[in-house]
Amino acid sequence: MTDEHGHEHYASPRSRRARSEFELRTMALEALLVERGLASTDAIDKYVEYVEKRLGPHHGARVVARAWVDPEFRSRLLADGSAAAAELGIGGIEGARVRVVANGPDVHHLVVCTLCSCYPWSLLGAPPLWYKSFAYRSRAVAEPRAVLREFGVELGPEVEVKVWDSTSETRYLVLPERPAGTEGWTEEALAGLVSRDAMIGAGRAGSAS
Repeated sequence: MTDEHGHEHYASPRSRRARSEFELRTMALEALLVERGLASTDAIDKYVEYVEKRLGPHHGARVVARAWVDPEFRSRLLADGSAAAAELGIGGIEGARVRVVANGPDVHHLVVCTLCSCYPWSLLGAPPLWYKSFAYRSRAVAEPRAVLREFGVELGPEVEVKVWDSTSETRYLVLPERPAGTEGWTEEALAGLVSRDAMIGAGRAGSAS
């Protein structure tokens, strides 16, 4: 693994119980904050709306699409992901720099956070449950090819797999390969091919067909 710091075993009955426990704890914490006057239900609702609507993978997809059509923007994105995203009016709330790594014919990148769930919220929204699971955080490091295979990403032996460990200081975003047959597409159309999983490295950009 690089030093820079949905699937059956992620959606098992045990993980479903964990999700239920997490939801119950969240509800209990919200009730406690409101009871002690530390937060109001309106403030909490506004924050949830902000996370769900103002943040999200559609922002990351815009960044990827721009990089696909603008070589100069791509260069700036790979040099400083946070600054390049800011050019599109996308700013981070986590206060960490975003480093972008590009997939290619000979290399495939996969992002994980082995300690917790550090993640570029401003570009991808809230992390999926599987990203935070112990199974993913441990297996992505120990056997990344097997994990990718379970996500439907088959890689030949000639393709190098690099695993990047996100931290509170540096978050990673994968720039997936542009699908063939998309020459002349608009940025908006291209953005529609970019999924959250592709920007984590657990998937590929959608087909042009």
